[in-house]
Amino acid sequence: MVVASAEARIRELGLIIPTAPTPFGAYVEAVRVGSLLFLSGMLPVVVHVPLYTGLVGKDISVADGYDAARTACLSGLAAARSHLGSLDRIRSIAKLGVYIACPSDFHEHPKVADGASELLRDVFGAARLPPRIVLGVSSIPLGMPVEIELVCEIES
Repeated sequence: MVVASAEARIRELGLIIPTAPTPFGAYVEAVRVGSLLFLSGMLPVVVHVPLYTGLVGKDISVADGYDAARTACLSGLAAARSHLGSLDRIRSIAKLGVYIACPSDFHEHPKVADGASELLRDVFGAARLPPRIVLGVSSIPLGMPVEIELVCEIES
């Protein structure tokens, strides 16, 4: 059985990977250390414009939070592709972190985080679904509702 490459899956799914994000401050979007690619926190922005702001469960819905996580993850894939030349160089996602700005009584974190997890499953396949940590936080830079952290294992 031949497993489709990440780039082939993206085409099959009709996904549009946005232009790679640019930093909002004094940092870089990606750094390779050995066989790992560490991505800076990815936000739900397109061409430096936030798609969502506010707290999930207060200012925006869980469904919007899901979409924000998916959008932030797409930015992560764009940053990885820009750094590596192709997403086919990613062997696995070693870690997914999802940070959700929400009120202290919010309890639907997994539903929001699935926006990122399901995108990664669709692109890389269920066998490479990553481990993840999901945390509720009081705020995220620029008032955005979600920030995604990715660590990728890459081919040489």
